[in-house]
Amino acid sequence: MKIGSIDVQPVLDGVGHERSDALTRPGVDDPWACHPGQVEADGRLHFDLGGFLIRTGDRVVLVDVGVGGISNDSYTGGDFLDSLRGHGVAPEDVTDVLFTHLHFDHVGWATRKGEIVFPNATYRVHAADWAHFVESDEAAPGAVRKLAPLRDRLAPFDADDTIAPGLDARHTPGHTPGSTVYVLSGDDGQRALLLGDVVHSVVELAEPDWQAVFDVDPVAASAARNAIADEVRDGPDLVVGAHFPGLRFGRVVTIDGDRRFRSL
Repeated sequence: MKIGSIDVQPVLDGVGHERSDALTRPGVDDPWACHPGQVEADGRLHFDLGGFLIRTGDRVVLVDVGVGGISNDSYTGGDFLDSLRGHGVAPEDVTDVLFTHLHFDHVGWATRKGEIVFPNATYRVHAADWAHFVESDEAAPGAVRKLAPLRDRLAPFDADDTIAPGLDARHTPGHTPGSTVYVLSGDDGQRALLLGDVVHSVVELAEPDWQAVFDVDPVAASAARNAIADEVRDGPDLVVGAHFPGLRFGRVVTIDGDRRFRSL
């Protein structure tokens, strides 16, 4: 897909499943009754996993790098590098790896067995997430093992930042301390927002008072989610969450007075 002269493509890695009560509407026993098509027969939610490939000028950029080569009852990955090669890109070609945040299902291919997977890339993330997931005394050992090898290639930012022409980082804390939305701005005025886990499910764009158990600060996360949904509502801007079906973009529209997500 083109945003002006910028090319952006999904890079699929695998699938995840979580209990439906991971996304809740406070005070409502069965919030999914209004969205039965979003829940699988076993009562779980389906999340696609992967990232996005952006080509702009001479930059080859990844936004998030999937869950990695794991397989269990909840998460299965392993397709990311093959998907990337399907777009004509080898790991050595990648110039930048951007993280929306540092949860395990977004950093899976950052390193493998202690070795950096994209050896020529600069790795970028908000400093608040690096502090929380890697430098904190309470950091999970698995996260430290996965991410610590990136230190010498890390370029953290601590405010909204321009990564490349037409590619900007916007700090949106709540899901995690350094949660970041990446905004693509084409030379034709078109914009696309890569939301990461600011929005886990398309339903959250329709339901302003829902919360996710994954959010470090549910109130801030909900505020960030609603602010972005209202910013793009009924406009030309495209949005995509990190786990939307097929990692497909769409728009937030108003139907019968309510927000809805309409995929392309």
